[in-house]
Amino acid sequence: MQRICVIGGSRYFGKLLVQRLRAAGHQVTVINRGSGRPPAGVEHLVVDRDDEAALLAALGPRTFDVVVDQVCYTPVQAAIAARVFAGRTRRYVMTSTIEVYDPATAALVPVPADTPVGEEAVDPATWPVDLGLPWHEAAYLESHYAEGKRQAEAVLTRAAGTGAGGTRAGGFTFASVRSAHVLGGGAREFTGRLAHYARRVSAGEPVAVHARPLPTVFIHFAELAELLHWAATEADFGGPLNACSDGPLDVHALTAAVAAQTGREPRYQPATAAAPASPFSFERHYAMSNARAKSLGFAFSHTADWLPGAVAEALAEAAVPTA
Repeated sequence: MQRICVIGGSRYFGKLLVQRLRAAGHQVTVINRGSGRPPAGVEHLVVDRDDEAALLAALGPRTFDVVVDQVCYTPVQAAIAARVFAGRTRRYVMTSTIEVYDPATAALVPVPADTPVGEEAVDPATWPVDLGLPWHEAAYLESHYAEGKRQAEAVLTRAAGTGAGGTRAGGFTFASVRSAHVLGGGAREFTGRLAHYARRVSAGEPVAVHARPLPTVFIHFAELAELLHWAATEADFGGPLNACSDGPLDVHALTAAVAAQTGREPRYQPATAAAPASPFSFERHYAMSNARAKSLGFAFSHTADWLPGAVAEALAEAAVPTA
């Protein structure tokens, strides 16, 4: 049994992670602002993680083997966490995102379109940090989501002394899980991206796509919860880790998977300023390599294994009859 703190964990794969940790016999504490109660047997601390004094008071003398941070979006939040959990945990796992590799939001080394990007493309040990930016403003944070995640990783990496290769120099070991686009779960998939395709294809409405969309990678929400469980309780790596199922897809393949269950041929229209591209239509390289996670012992599914079920859930949620 390990003592594990989950910051967030009130919805989607975070909620499933908490359930799995508890079912595995771990002593689990959930920290959130009261947005959702954890399952029975899980300690619940209701506090705003952005309020450092309140967070310290709520934690009291508690210490943990592992902290899993589901809701760290800015370097300011990361800096607070680094101070509060220094000396309280031996390991800190942050849920990050594929968005850190978005070349539209940062000057990154170009990657050939047929080469999945590796973790080394964004090294948090060397990424610049600016705590003075208006991270507290919702509009700024929304438009700088990827940069917020990059800088949050950078702050925790330096606080822990964990470089790109995962070497622990002091403090806790820090690991960031860079998740692919998450699908599955029907109504639990709160972004509504797969539901977008379910509605449009079933209604015979066109899907707006780029002229030559490039593939991206996905992961099922239950598989991501399992990987986070593994990263928290079994693995001992440090540094960034890409998390994606095998089998990249472009927007045409994703739309075809929906169309196959509706019996309707998909329709497309060019993406324009008036008709912005649908989710997952990318004209830039957007696929990750999961080789590092595999080398550490995690076995990924193939997207084709779970996508039909995820599509069926989205169609059922939208009350769309299937073929």
